[in-house]
Amino acid sequence: MAKEKYPVTQAVRVLRDNKCGFDPHLYEYEEKGGTKHSSRELGADEHEVIKTIIVEDESKIPYVVLMHGDKEISLKQLARDINVKLLKPCDPETANRHTGYLVGGTSPFGTKRKMRVFMETTIAALEKIYINGGKRGFLVKMAPADVIRVLKPELVNVATD
Repeated sequence: MAKEKYPVTQAVRVLRDNKCGFDPHLYEYEEKGGTKHSSRELGADEHEVIKTIIVEDESKIPYVVLMHGDKEISLKQLARDINVKLLKPCDPETANRHTGYLVGGTSPFGTKRKMRVFMETTIAALEKIYINGGKRGFLVKMAPADVIRVLKPELVNVATD
């Protein structure tokens, strides 16, 4: 049986350059389907599917936030934690400009612009996670330890239900 072809995105290049082990997973992308759709398509627990959200502060400085698919981000708490007045999600056009990826295919790896990365602490405790590989309908399964090694995220406790 032939190995399934997967896209070689900027994220995949970064993972390869950093010798990260990962399993590519392609699925049928659904507009606004989010992690609920991707976890169902891949037969994965939504808690292990990590979303990559691009937010900005009052000075328009962008940040990357990694959060469990089944949780929301308390932007007020994160703003307090990092000492900014407010944080809000970037509109899709702005997020695309900062990352070089289309929203729905945003990977924290290989972004066009260097940004501070925040990761919910409990993600680090998982054995494996699914995170965007840099294209809509493409997640990579990998160890959180590799995410931490490559991205050097600041660990935060800002999850809400």
